[in-house]
Amino acid sequence: MTSDPEKPARPKRPQSIFTLLVEVGRQDDDGLPKDATGAALMCYATGVDEAEAVRETVAILKQAGLAPLEVQGYGTLEERLAEGDEIPPDERALMQRAADENSVIVAQMTPFFD
Repeated sequence: MTSDPEKPARPKRPQSIFTLLVEVGRQDDDGLPKDATGAALMCYATGVDEAEAVRETVAILKQAGLAPLEVQGYGTLEERLAEGDEIPPDERALMQRAADENSVIVAQMTPFFD
């Protein structure tokens, strides 16, 4: 397949890092504690927009055997700073790792119990 010399190459859209809170339910062999009813996962994910970051995160969590139920987005680093959030250095380092690896980083998992 040859490229059309008349058609200019599309510029690559810059990736941003999004903070996402994902609620997961139970599934066989999901790795959650035996008595847990589900969990919340704080994730940092790359994407050209939040929708792409959510899609990638859900896909990776499903591959890992988890059952994503709901995703809440908290925006990019810049958006969070503009809202007055204080972002500690360790959290910024995880965001940078997500950017460097073009990946999803699960920063924290909190199991739910009845």
